[in-house]
Amino acid sequence: MGFHLISLRLSLSFVTLTTFLVCFASLTRGQTGTTVGFYNNVCPQAESIVTATVQRNYKLDPSIAPKLLRMEFHDCFVRGCDGSILLDGPNAEKTAIPNLSLAAAFPVIEEAKKLLEAACPGIVSCADILALAARDSVVITDNFILKMSWPVPTGRRDGRVSLASDTANLPAPSDSVPVQIQKFSDKGLNITDLVTLVGAHTIGKTDCQFFSKRLYNFSGTGKADPSIDVKFLPSLRTQCPNGGNGTVRVALDPGSETRFDNQYFKNIIAHRAVLESDQRLLNTSSTNQVLQKYVGIQGFFGLNFKIQFRSAMVKMSNAGVLTGSQGEIRKVCNATN
Repeated sequence: MGFHLISLRLSLSFVTLTTFLVCFASLTRGQTGTTVGFYNNVCPQAESIVTATVQRNYKLDPSIAPKLLRMEFHDCFVRGCDGSILLDGPNAEKTAIPNLSLAAAFPVIEEAKKLLEAACPGIVSCADILALAARDSVVITDNFILKMSWPVPTGRRDGRVSLASDTANLPAPSDSVPVQIQKFSDKGLNITDLVTLVGAHTIGKTDCQFFSKRLYNFSGTGKADPSIDVKFLPSLRTQCPNGGNGTVRVALDPGSETRFDNQYFKNIIAHRAVLESDQRLLNTSSTNQVLQKYVGIQGFFGLNFKIQFRSAMVKMSNAGVLTGSQGEIRKVCNATN
């Protein structure tokens, strides 16, 4: 009986995958002006150049993968996916506290841009390079046997404005679930997208300053957040001593921080999420329902999450894009023309 039940669920999972692939074609051509294969005729090597650049830099520094992924997220939640996070300036987005830890990944985008300008001058936008690099960062850290890439709609153009003050739009580590839902809704993303994209925390690290209050003075109590697993708390406190350096970085998904999988959802359910905003997803019915779909046999070894993640990334990367004659195609990614 158990074997047949497992077989049935596996069969249903493959049906789900097939249905997803059929539906995915419609997602790749939205009403935003972006489309898959935008550069096929004008710069056919565009995507391969970006992929090769990400792979080359990943071999030198694996930490660039989660940084590139978060860079796309942080770009899209501020002024839309227009590459504004890449611009230099004393008050530019990259100077804001949430973006300081991404510094090592900016040269990767600049390297790809330099190569693309040599191959196809004035054709490929920095916003598209970032969207492609984010996709490649997921693929390169996915060690599952059914590793899947996905088509990224391109055709974005670059914005000309970048302000650190605009990063207030970013979801914050202490946001309540209603606040998180609203911030995602403002970008055209639903509750499933919210929980799914939080799964990006399966790779990479975060600074102690973003969660240390949970460890020592939760809500001004002088105690730890009671939602943290008591066996997990000592490890976090050891890595982030009270009054220590807030910029020390801690793995968001300990033991699996270099692999793109569904482990982070298991952490949330086990009360081992590092960020308070993530742990809160367990206590709200609508978000908890999505969490449960990504774990156990229902999660089909993480495949359900990965399928949905690709869909959510396409939706997010089309938020507020500039197309047609809007914006510009920058010659370098850290400065306007």
